[in-house]
Amino acid sequence: MLEFGFSYIGVLWLLMLFVPNILWAQRKPSDYEKYAPRENKILGAFERVGEVLTSICAVCFKGNNVRIGSVWLVWLALSFVFMVIYEIYWIRYFRSSRTMADMYSSCLGVPVAGAICPVIAFFLLGIYGSNILLIVSSVILGIGHIGIHLGHRKEAVGKNERIPLGKKILAILCVLLLLPVVVCISIRNFLWVTDPATIRESLYVDIGGQSQYLLIRGTSADNPVILYLHGGPGSPDACMSPVFTDYLIDDYTVVCWDQRGCGRTYLANSDTSNSTVSFDTAMTDLGEVISYLQERYGQDKIILMGHSYGSVLGATYTYEHPEDIEAFIGIGQFVNWKASSIEEYREAYSRAEAAGDETVSMTSCYDLMVEADSFEASMEMSRYTGKYLTAEHSGNTIVHALISPYMDSDDFMWTTHILSYESFMEYEGPLMDYLNSIDLREDIPSFEVPVLFISGGCDYNCTYTVAEEYARSCGAEMYVIEGADHYCHAACPEEFSCAVKDFLSQE
Repeated sequence: MLEFGFSYIGVLWLLMLFVPNILWAQRKPSDYEKYAPRENKILGAFERVGEVLTSICAVCFKGNNVRIGSVWLVWLALSFVFMVIYEIYWIRYFRSSRTMADMYSSCLGVPVAGAICPVIAFFLLGIYGSNILLIVSSVILGIGHIGIHLGHRKEAVGKNERIPLGKKILAILCVLLLLPVVVCISIRNFLWVTDPATIRESLYVDIGGQSQYLLIRGTSADNPVILYLHGGPGSPDACMSPVFTDYLIDDYTVVCWDQRGCGRTYLANSDTSNSTVSFDTAMTDLGEVISYLQERYGQDKIILMGHSYGSVLGATYTYEHPEDIEAFIGIGQFVNWKASSIEEYREAYSRAEAAGDETVSMTSCYDLMVEADSFEASMEMSRYTGKYLTAEHSGNTIVHALISPYMDSDDFMWTTHILSYESFMEYEGPLMDYLNSIDLREDIPSFEVPVLFISGGCDYNCTYTVAEEYARSCGAEMYVIEGADHYCHAACPEEFSCAVKDFLSQE
């Protein structure tokens, strides 16, 4: 990422680049100087500009340094491999008769290795550091440096060697694979540079005996604090939160928290089996996070905001500890899974019948869910209901995460732990069991603080009509974003934020 700071990796790469070139200046091929005056001036300009920009970008951004445990280290390793090939190339050259043919020989399958290897190495270093400036600088360098030396090689050695078809195909595939990576890095860099937050801090805090991750964004430490609780359980989304918090941070300091047993918090601790994960522990952790924020920002009360499972955690804490909470906002408010699934079935069945479609499979899953209280049957039913319950506005959290400047390899690594339902239940089973056992209509009949529920009008994960009914019974305000799905805050962030601000301004 574009964070200024000294890069020792950049210095090392430049030393590996410059030292052989200094030695080469005393050991050039005897006839090299006769080719130098014929260099293309435009390519020469590209080369000089590329050299300066690449050197600056390699040294002046700390994101190029080693990040232990990062998945992105594979890019740094590949970059290092090309620098090693570059050094091997020079060793071979210095031990040869030092002719033009020797200078423009291939090395370990890389043609014109002396020109190509360092360019690729710095390009890959730019990908590792998520630094579009270094990537562009290396491309500029490559246009000039590789172009010049291919011209020299053709003059000195004759016709450039024919590139085998296999290598051409491999090169095309590499370009096609790298292009979306470069596009994502470009967008991430742009969003980082244009980020409206003047306070942006990623940190780990000792909560409940674990190092737990917080992302804090805002514009003034004096603003009221909103603590956002992600859903799932086990679905932290701090990295994509700017898509909706960007519209709040002028007036509020927004804190996102990766809860115990998931995301960056899970990867930072040794409880690999999640033996300490439970709803009671989550409540205790939440209390400690709130105490930390109260002390840090000097505020007696904070605003609590929870999505899906997080809305259960937030609602429960608000009900039990109203003295700590200024207001509670439930997004895609969870009330009772069975009530929600029944409404989901009724709506989908009605639409399927109207379309004249077969409903036997859907009804079979529904009957099993009702008779056996089977959450698995509810999930199976959703396979059949889903095509009838599509939303006009969908919060594409995957895309938002990929282009977010706050995404790191730990966010990706956590998703690899929960790719299947079985592995998900292995990590989050106790929390899912708790969700399956509650009904907020009975457990939390009312609140002592102002409460707002915001749901998408096409939310059938936590069906919005059930949330509306609960809002009427518990005295909460209700706001429906028409056409939005379960991730209404990501699907329609401006409307969502306006609803939040209007609600909080009344308090």
